[in-house]
Amino acid sequence: MSLRSPTARLAGRTYFALQAVAGAAWWVSVFTVPFVREATLGGLDPVVVAVVDIPLFVVSSALAAVLPGRASRVAAGAATAWTLVVTALLALYATLTTLAGVGVILMIAASVASVGAWLLLVFGRIPTSLLLVGPFAFRPARSRATPLAHVIATATQIVVFWGLFLVVFPLVIRFLEERWRLVLPLPHGVVITGVAVVVAASALGLWSAAAMTVKGDGTPLPSAMPNRLVVAGPYRFVRNPMALAGIAQGVGVGLLMSSWMVVVYALAGSLVWNYAIRPHEESDLARAFGADYLSYARDVRCWIPRLTPVGSRR
Repeated sequence: MSLRSPTARLAGRTYFALQAVAGAAWWVSVFTVPFVREATLGGLDPVVVAVVDIPLFVVSSALAAVLPGRASRVAAGAATAWTLVVTALLALYATLTTLAGVGVILMIAASVASVGAWLLLVFGRIPTSLLLVGPFAFRPARSRATPLAHVIATATQIVVFWGLFLVVFPLVIRFLEERWRLVLPLPHGVVITGVAVVVAASALGLWSAAAMTVKGDGTPLPSAMPNRLVVAGPYRFVRNPMALAGIAQGVGVGLLMSSWMVVVYALAGSLVWNYAIRPHEESDLARAFGADYLSYARDVRCWIPRLTPVGSRR
């Protein structure tokens, strides 16, 4: 992320100010509107919850917005930690009782935003490089590995990552969506559309993986990246066909399962990839392949495919 202090810290303070106002307004609604109380707290006693939540969520957020320096960071840390605790406990409560599902969704959003604002206050930026660890760290593949070894590694990656991100996680999300009573009625044609999207996106993903493996002397995984710049197959039309395929697969799975939460999960993943991962990946590619990559990036867009393929480069 490009924000730097003090602009970033101002953004963090602004968020906590808005969170304090929103939290106060929500508590007013809890005590005055029965529907809001039921949807967000279920059968929990609002008085008991308010005794703890108002100081730790509303007041701490307000203090994070107005206090100077270290005091602001401490208040922001308290508000963020409490938000994460409440989110986890409310999610457990909703899963066990099927109540307060709307409250869980709101708290998940608040948790993500609070963590981001806290990072802005503490570091003056969001340190997205912390995401690039383990199998997501950028390292070239071993150049001495055989083409067969790269094919096997790529096939293994596809099975593992598709299994996790397109099967296991969506099934868990769909289960929670049902337990939290958040299922929305969707037209029957949505399922057929989902099947078509998954098939088309999977074909694009496999085509991209094959081009990366055969032409790049590596794999799609960041920890075993190609040793050569790949401008072949779908990479002649769009710069990130695998990311495009993965996002479309996730959306397709959501449609197939008639789950709006799975669709949101896929779209949220696309935002993380675009704003947190892609800048690091493109910087790494520019360092590795220099002018060739910069020229390719000028000719081929990140998300919108070209109508005609760009010429191959070596």
